[in-house]
Amino acid sequence: MANDCRSRAQGILLGLACGDALGRPVEFQGPDRIKQTHGQVTEMLAHGTHGQPTGTITDDTEMALCIARSLAEHGTFEPEDIATRFVDWKRSGPFDIGIMTSSTLQRIQNGESWDEAGQREWEASMEGSNAGNGSLMRCAPYAIAYRNEPTELVDISRQSSAITHADPRCQWSCALFNRTLANLLTDVDQPLERVLHEIGSELPDDVRNAVEPIETTLRGDSANISLENSGYVVTTLQAGLYHGLTAETAEDAIVDAVMMGGDTDTIGAVAGAVAGARFGEGALPERWLTEIDEADELRQLATGLIERQH
Repeated sequence: MANDCRSRAQGILLGLACGDALGRPVEFQGPDRIKQTHGQVTEMLAHGTHGQPTGTITDDTEMALCIARSLAEHGTFEPEDIATRFVDWKRSGPFDIGIMTSSTLQRIQNGESWDEAGQREWEASMEGSNAGNGSLMRCAPYAIAYRNEPTELVDISRQSSAITHADPRCQWSCALFNRTLANLLTDVDQPLERVLHEIGSELPDDVRNAVEPIETTLRGDSANISLENSGYVVTTLQAGLYHGLTAETAEDAIVDAVMMGGDTDTIGAVAGAVAGARFGEGALPERWLTEIDEADELRQLATGLIERQH
């Protein structure tokens, strides 16, 4: 079981990176254009959106690395340290950074406290631009470190989201996502159903209504699911969970997510983390992993978080 858990933990971080890097070159393109240009995107591509080399990760994995490194160094959740790492990363000039993330981190850089900046930015944002997927894409390391502490995992996932994305839909999407990953990691039967049973009543309606049809589908019953490829946190959560939990292989989950078009790197990253947790690191295509420079560090961090002691 220890080896299986390690493989699944590595699968979470490496699957996230694979989906991120596979989706990066076609981000913002529609599914028809992607098919017309590339057919099925099953290989890491160079150039494209952001004009980066093959296998380049984006802010999705880079911010997850900030969290994983902090957890590994401190052995526990230190939100001020994570916020500082985010600011340092922003200062480094990443080629891809979300609008709300950038604005909130600029507030922190300007002297606002980490636990107030996200709330203020959310209050200043209009509906339609205030609940992006920028905290969901990065939060998976907590699922590994706190896999056996469900209540703490919910609290930490929400608090970490609120550093940049304070909207309740963002906070609770992170909590539900991480609880599902933790259940996959620890081999819980019906991992999504268990989460909905335990925290479903606390979820915002939009989040619950998006996820319940997936659970119905997993039970073998028919459900009406219309997946969207936008950067809205709820649709990203829904699409990522759907592909990650229903695909027959890890590769299919990630490719199908990317082929939706739109916010391909983040939908791919979310689906990849779920698929990695389901199938383990060994199910991810080696031809993808060899293209990702950060793969070895992601493996080591996942192993460290699995072995984290209290």
